[in-house]
Amino acid sequence: MKVIVFGATGGTGNEVIKQALADGHEITAFVRNPSKLNGDHPLLTTIQGDALNAKEVEGALAGQEAVISCLGSDGLKETTVLTAMTKNILTAMNTHHIDRIAYVASAGIHKEIPGIQGKLAQFILRNVLRDHRNAVEEIKKHNVRYTIARPMQLTTQPLSKTYRQDPDSIPDKGRKIGRADVAHFLIQSLLQEKHINESIGLAY
Repeated sequence: MKVIVFGATGGTGNEVIKQALADGHEITAFVRNPSKLNGDHPLLTTIQGDALNAKEVEGALAGQEAVISCLGSDGLKETTVLTAMTKNILTAMNTHHIDRIAYVASAGIHKEIPGIQGKLAQFILRNVLRDHRNAVEEIKKHNVRYTIARPMQLTTQPLSKTYRQDPDSIPDKGRKIGRADVAHFLIQSLLQEKHINESIGLAY
């Protein structure tokens, strides 16, 4: 499969690239700073660009079969950056007739985390969650097959391939999940055609 990865230099994006290349897929990493991307690989293509630049995004999507977005916010301030970047990706997908995207959001975008933990998340992460929520709404408006990942707190735990999923809320009493396992979920969702048009909570 030919997959383009946005947010490739982040923790989850790096894991996506590592695992996808190991499985023999052709990966394009769309990055602002190629020097932050570790290693060379014959199946890896690096494109330098800014996801806020619609023309650069459109050019990068030519020839791709699917998109994985691991884009994140810079800090906790009020922002619409994720929504803007996602709109550019979706527009380019429609232009190139690409209809499959896996998107990493965050647990809490549907106000689904119960109790005091959920209230704290809604307060502390309110701006980030709002931007992710708006980006997801944009995805739903477009004619694409999407999978939304809603991970709990991200960690550097090694790949386990053993984690829980919940399409309605978050896994009961789940608090954390490793970036490597989030990457595994994203890749397998694409390869196995699973979780089409679903938003899945992830935790151990």
